[in-house]
Amino acid sequence: MIYGYKRPVQDDKDMQQQLGAVTVDKIFEESHPYAKKRTALENMLMEMKSGDELYVQHMVVLADTLSQFEDVLRVAEKDGVFIHFIDEEMTNQTMPSMTLAEAASFFSKLQAACTSHRTTFVMQEAIKQGKAIGRPKKSDDNLKKALEMYQSKVYTLQAIKDQTGISKSTLYRYIDQLEE
Repeated sequence: MIYGYKRPVQDDKDMQQQLGAVTVDKIFEESHPYAKKRTALENMLMEMKSGDELYVQHMVVLADTLSQFEDVLRVAEKDGVFIHFIDEEMTNQTMPSMTLAEAASFFSKLQAACTSHRTTFVMQEAIKQGKAIGRPKKSDDNLKKALEMYQSKVYTLQAIKDQTGISKSTLYRYIDQLEE
């Protein structure tokens, strides 16, 4: 049997770009992009048997971490399932023929893609919940005090930092913004 697996990813949140040119017997679709509670993936892995084939658009669709990717590959190997990764133009059977340098490059790119995928969706969820993203802003009072101390030419940069908590780079960036 030929299976397909889809889930929302960073570049294809509605899953419209996944498995477009592939004919499959059954598609499993995850309803969310997160790593936990991937029921469609679990159900599919339980259903697949030796000789079955699985088509996935990109490896990050299948796993969120390298260890999760390894787990899925081990299950597929043990069950005799053939996995096709469309974007990477490889299968779980062709992967072992890589050189060490190719494998290192490949897994480095996969790890970056997994991290990017996780980060994007976690940030979007935090924004929906009204949480501020990024570094917290320095207090305007501390910035003003640091600027006054700097302009007085009495204090060293270390003394300014000790009294206000404003670093040299933050102080210079603030001065540059004022001059613009």
